Amino acid sequence: MAVPSVTANEAITLSEGGTWLLDVREQEEWDRGHAPSAHLVPLSELGARLAEVPTDQQVLVVCLSGGRSQRAATALAQSGVDAVNVSGGMLAWSAAAGPLVSEGTDAARVE
Repeated sequence: MAVPSVTANEAITLSEGGTWLLDVREQEEWDRGHAPSAHLVPLSELGARLAEVPTDQQVLVVCLSGGRSQRAATALAQSGVDAVNVSGGMLAWSAAAGPLVSEGTDAARVE
């Protein structure tokens, strides 16, 4: 099943407009830097935490570079979620000057 995708610039605009943004990276990646409006559900936990993902609205799915989010978006779509992959992931988001926050005192970064 092919899921649609959006560019990082489109994802930034959509998330700033209230579209639900799901980050499927691992906790340590999230801690270094993530989108302010994102919700963390690591891909490794997605099956067990599927109930946390809304089914009544579009969900943007992001990871570091787009591979894990593509797999997650496909699985979500098969579960009835209107999932859209963010092409290029957080690397593209950061390159497009998307907002970033960190969970520590270090400056937010994506790597």
